[in-house]
Amino acid sequence: MSEEYGSDFVVLVDEDGVEQEFEILDTLETDDARYVAFLPVPAEGEEEDEEAEIVILRVEPGEDGEDLLASIEDDAELERVYELFMRHIEEEEAAEEN
Repeated sequence: MSEEYGSDFVVLVDEDGVEQEFEILDTLETDDARYVAFLPVPAEGEEEDEEAEIVILRVEPGEDGEDLLASIEDDAELERVYELFMRHIEEEEAAEEN
């Protein structure tokens, strides 16, 4: 994503109704699905966690035409998509250095 436009932030609600703010790191589209990588935003007054884990969700069509975000239950799919995101991020960083 281009830093030229600033970061995108969203609030997601989990199955328990708990809201958390996330920064959208990147999106990827493969032949069979679209994915979004998020980084949790620390709550007000909390320090940034350098060990925070990236959250990857699959974009699925909803009944009303709006996209839904779904957890990836298949470990092999999650690992494959994680590697794609890491490769894409490394390529973007290398391109910025040149």
